[in-house]
Amino acid sequence: MQGERETTRQQIATHLRNTPTPPGTLATEFGIRSSEVLSHVEHLAKSLQSTDEQLLVAPPECRECGFSGFDDLINRPSRCPECKSESVDEPVFTID
Repeated sequence: MQGERETTRQQIATHLRNTPTPPGTLATEFGIRSSEVLSHVEHLAKSLQSTDEQLLVAPPECRECGFSGFDDLINRPSRCPECKSESVDEPVFTID
């Protein structure tokens, strides 16, 4: 029975196929650290390259000015480079 269970990474992939989700929410839902989520997501992106699916990332976005041109699409920035606001939404991942 143990071999029939999905790994955390497989569970995350299944979740992302059904629901676009930010990393903080994934961390809470799966009981893991955000850094672990990002590691799983990066590995999923590589694994999906040989399939007809792909990992899509909606970039972080500043809630104050709407800036979304961040260099690192996966990690949540601490503040907006345009308006310096610390109100920045997390990126959102999905598998399509």
